[in-house]
Amino acid sequence: MPYDYKPFDYVAPKGLSAPEPRHKVIVVGAGPIGLAAALELANYGVASVVLDDNNVVSVGSRAICWSKRSLEILDRLGVGDACVQKGVTWKVGRTHHGAREVFNFDLLPEDGHKMPAFVNLQQYYVEEYLVAAAQANPLVDLRFKNKVTSLEQAADHATVSIETPDGDYTLEGEYVLACDGARSPIRQMMGLEFEGVLFEERFLIADIEMQADFPSERWFWFEPDFHEGQSALLHKQPDNIYRIDLQLGWDTDPEEERKPERIIPRIEKALGHSNFKLDWTSIYTFQCRRLKNFVHDRVIFVGDSAHVVSPFGARGGNGGLQDVDALGWRLARVVKGESTPALLARYDAERTFGSDENIANSSRTTRFMSPRPGAERWFRDAVLALSEHADFARPMVNSGRLSLPCRYPLDQAPDDAALPSGTRPGAVAPDAPLGNEWLLDRLAGGFTLLGLGAEAPEVAGLRRMTLDPTPELRARYLGDAPSALYLIRPDQVVAARWQKAGAEQIAAQLAAIEEGSA
Repeated sequence: MPYDYKPFDYVAPKGLSAPEPRHKVIVVGAGPIGLAAALELANYGVASVVLDDNNVVSVGSRAICWSKRSLEILDRLGVGDACVQKGVTWKVGRTHHGAREVFNFDLLPEDGHKMPAFVNLQQYYVEEYLVAAAQANPLVDLRFKNKVTSLEQAADHATVSIETPDGDYTLEGEYVLACDGARSPIRQMMGLEFEGVLFEERFLIADIEMQADFPSERWFWFEPDFHEGQSALLHKQPDNIYRIDLQLGWDTDPEEERKPERIIPRIEKALGHSNFKLDWTSIYTFQCRRLKNFVHDRVIFVGDSAHVVSPFGARGGNGGLQDVDALGWRLARVVKGESTPALLARYDAERTFGSDENIANSSRTTRFMSPRPGAERWFRDAVLALSEHADFARPMVNSGRLSLPCRYPLDQAPDDAALPSGTRPGAVAPDAPLGNEWLLDRLAGGFTLLGLGAEAPEVAGLRRMTLDPTPELRARYLGDAPSALYLIRPDQVVAARWQKAGAEQIAAQLAAIEEGSA
């Protein structure tokens, strides 16, 4: 059945009748990123008001591939289980050249993680779950049909003007989060421009409803018989919805390609039948661009308002949630007076780094999918031919390398190199089972000192957790070392690690992180 787009209730805001006290945080945009930001701040006891000019979830599936890291973040916000239960869980991808499968891959080959490698779930469901969580949270004031029309900044706050069905009003906030999407009105109001590349390539997205027994896998084709000379992608979604992406080429007319009489024959050729209904379609252009800086005094850009990449690789929504992950605990500390605004510069540094990594991977994807005549095309075809027989060639096949959280460059952090490479400072702490619990659940919400094979010393401001190494903990955190101490940030990122360390050494590193110098 098609999704039922039920409108959310509009309630006349208090600011229409009397000025409101200054808010700690104003979030502009009630998509998945804005809602996630508000809920993350609420996890740290910080209230926010969320403004959106609409009163319905996003139309069309839009972001559908939610990575393991995103599911872990959504789990922290109270909606992870709902997303997994409704979504289509998958971890296997298959890459074809023409009619031949040249190789396949497994994104989560080991057991012992709470969340799967990927879940396919339409963005409107994720928004629906987040809206319900926000409306149930007393620290989130969610206001639909509240359109921000202007913004001004002062030394210690920002002011937004808002248009509603009942009139206009203004709000002040210590900080404003611009979570208002790729066409961000806030970015335009501030006269900020993206930097980067717009690629001369177009793709058709088509969500179709059909009964089929297609496996829960990601299938990608280079030059399939049904779409000569181009590329194609197929994903399964809930409710008998399938996502098909078809490369169109730059010379196509996007207005013509949007017409059902153009779309339906393409899909019939791809499927070999006509037993389907169009659910939603879109034409998009490859672009890899971002703001130079994400923090602009009292205005902070998060998600697509800060950076955009092509949909191939599932880096848009997932990258935005990683922004929320890196920002939430820092902004909470700043507005609660526990750290200075200098801490926000670390958000800017880490997430511009993460954005650049996403952009680099997305750009390589584009070049591999749409090689220029000559050397690029010869290289692409040679790699595809080799990949069917040679393992070394397969990592070079870039059919949309999928989203992974970056390892932040915390190169000055204490790091015992004898410990496993996957838990170096800057990496997300890997999950592991703890009886009936999960490690990441216990690492959320504050700074934690994790001791494995050794007692974690008492340090002011740190929660202590000492665990006997299970096989999973030993493999992921110890390796051949007899013991280890891990300093874990509130966003579950490894901040430092030692085989042995004293309380003073650990306290000094914690203080550097809290003041934004590490």
